[in-house]
Amino acid sequence: MSSLNLNKVVLCGRLTADPELKQTQSGVPVVSFTLAINRRYQGKGADGAPAQSTADFINVVAWRQTAEFISRYFKKGSALCVTGSIQTRNWQDQQGQKRYATEVVADEAMFVDSKSEGGAPADNYSAPSFSSSPASAPKFEELKTDDDLPF
Repeated sequence: MSSLNLNKVVLCGRLTADPELKQTQSGVPVVSFTLAINRRYQGKGADGAPAQSTADFINVVAWRQTAEFISRYFKKGSALCVTGSIQTRNWQDQQGQKRYATEVVADEAMFVDSKSEGGAPADNYSAPSFSSSPASAPKFEELKTDDDLPF
């Protein structure tokens, strides 16, 4: 039996509120926020017309440098892409009830919009540019026909 364990999430959506940077008692920066993510499948309504769009609202928490980055460069409505993992936690509230939360813990955060679309603030910030070197790019072989495909 395989012992495969994988917990990886990639989410791209829009912030539902301005992220507010906080610190733990030991001084570790943390930010919690919600991403609104439109569903890919819209379906059809009863009359055959396209159904109204729906969205999922996913709770996300980011720590340390990632938290500082998000709180500095993103605001309500900003498009944001995060990668991370799903985490569940539980605690007992003041009334003695056991409570549960499931959230995404963001390891990385990335710009999605350009500056003119509201991605980065207008305070003379220049978004870092990323490029992959040709040496690290994957090598693909072009197939001329579909005859060699096994399906």
